[in-house]
Amino acid sequence: MTAYHNSRMPLYRRPFGAAVAGSPLFLAVQADAEAEACTLLLAADGKAPDAYPMARSGSLFSVSLPLPAAGCLMWYTFRLSLSGGKTVWLGCAQNRTGGESTLSENEDVSPYQITVYEQSVTPDWFKNGIVYQIFPDSFARGRDFPVRLAESTAFSYKSANKLLHMNWSDLPFYGRDSSGRVIRWPFYGGTLEGIREKLPYLEQLGVTVVYLNPIFMASSCHRYDTADYMRIDPLLGTEDDFRRLMQDGRQRGIRFILDGVFSHTGADSRYFNRYGTFSEPGACAGPSSPCFSWYSFEHFPDRYCCWWGVDDLPEVDETQESYAEFICGENGVIRKWLRLGASGWRLDVADELPDSFIRKIRAAMDAEDPESLLLGEVWEDASNKISYGCRRAYFLGHELHATMNYPFRDCAIRYTLGQLDAPELGDTLMSLMENYPPENFYGALNLIGSHDRTRILTVLGDQPEPQDDMQRQTSMLPPDKLALAKRRLELLSLLQFTVPGVPCIYYGDEAGMQGFSDPYNRGSFPWGCEDPALTAHYRQLTALRRVHPVLTGGSFSPVPGTAHVFAFTRSDPDETLLILINRGIFEHEPVDIPPEYTETVLALHTGAPAPGPAVMEPLSALILKKHGC
Repeated sequence: MTAYHNSRMPLYRRPFGAAVAGSPLFLAVQADAEAEACTLLLAADGKAPDAYPMARSGSLFSVSLPLPAAGCLMWYTFRLSLSGGKTVWLGCAQNRTGGESTLSENEDVSPYQITVYEQSVTPDWFKNGIVYQIFPDSFARGRDFPVRLAESTAFSYKSANKLLHMNWSDLPFYGRDSSGRVIRWPFYGGTLEGIREKLPYLEQLGVTVVYLNPIFMASSCHRYDTADYMRIDPLLGTEDDFRRLMQDGRQRGIRFILDGVFSHTGADSRYFNRYGTFSEPGACAGPSSPCFSWYSFEHFPDRYCCWWGVDDLPEVDETQESYAEFICGENGVIRKWLRLGASGWRLDVADELPDSFIRKIRAAMDAEDPESLLLGEVWEDASNKISYGCRRAYFLGHELHATMNYPFRDCAIRYTLGQLDAPELGDTLMSLMENYPPENFYGALNLIGSHDRTRILTVLGDQPEPQDDMQRQTSMLPPDKLALAKRRLELLSLLQFTVPGVPCIYYGDEAGMQGFSDPYNRGSFPWGCEDPALTAHYRQLTALRRVHPVLTGGSFSPVPGTAHVFAFTRSDPDETLLILINRGIFEHEPVDIPPEYTETVLALHTGAPAPGPAVMEPLSALILKKHGC
């Protein structure tokens, strides 16, 4: 027998994708005459399914019912009773949560997902923005660098030896002992004033939002080992410097998002104080410390729970009321820095923070500034993420506005490198669009480079990472691989800027920076030695988003292409664009240009085509506009 359901077609499911809590749901199955009855099996996450008989009209079985009034995940399959007493089940293809159905004789067929959410709005300034990620130590030294250096040196950290690159263009490195532990933290000495002085550069690049990696007092150059959440690291600047940066940024249309590292602190911190650096008692002083309950000791004071086994990063119990109040209270960390001009927070390792704690952060932000943004670091599909055995509630209406879109990054890079064909890329993006509430989908941070990953140019050059530290530090792409990597980066970044979501540029990617994994992906920005062609390309992309608002809020629909050519449309009432990208290195790919697409918006490394049969050059892209739009 044959039966069919497709969650992406309105004939079979309405509404498409995630649905507002309490709204009506329509589901249907097409089946041949052998099917005598069809039953919907619908379950709230973690619960047994309820059975709903479906009405028949010709070959179509259908049912309409209201969704729950509160946010949750729902899962469904179908049970078909056939003539002769046989039963079969209809569900998703294995390891998928939507799309076309598959028929099975086993009832454990994969279910379809429905994300039921309570309405929440992601700020327009973010959804319509261009984000630039800055690693503060490595971006720019300001005129205040000598003062910052003197003030930082006056406050000594007993747990770490610091080294300063006096030469800004030095290659990055870590000083390690024989076990691999970092014992010397090298600093470039970037400052907040340096960022402020480079605001004209960011404005000309088209940036409207800056995501700053941690800026608070810490021992290391990465500053994920927070020493004091209430104080800017002295090497970076002062509270006044921060306030000026926020104010001058706003005047240029640039907002700032701060990195909130709340799952752990530094061992050399005001709160833990393992080395006695601070005068007040930290948790290592015992129960007399107001912070003692924040941490879990296995053997006081030398063995304690720490982040991924790193003893410089003792873990915090976010369920402790005093800690939650310190972070989220009226005079807490979240609200202080919003008051001083920040526009949002990015939550480091959001999957290691309890949902209850994230809700408190969101509530504090909503109370302080309803236009502020809460962004989470989540590496998988955030709609159905399970961490530490718990299904997360990021997108149900009371937690995150957006997440870092690592699923996009993964499939987009693999497509560009020839490891994933165009239809698979389209299916992955459609799966995200189906599972995410629209505000979260269009607000997803579409990154391709970050401080946690090898520089994107190095990735696209197919350069294996050496085992030796010295080779990793000095290795650069040879000319032929560098040329290939740049062409690939042009295509990948064009894809990043034209699919739904908020594009994010990792500092220096637009300048042609290379580097393997941490710390070699965190080198100093090459001021005066930027790659002019790549920088011009990124400026063209930011201008494209500005001139064509359809690229921020328009509908997204993949269209048939080839294994190499990824084709899709973006459409709104004012404009429809057709984007075609050929990732093939040698392939001249045939494409058929529909007659209504008569205007060429962008032709990258290929000629502007006339309607009808055309050929795309290798490693090329086209953006065409529909006539009359």
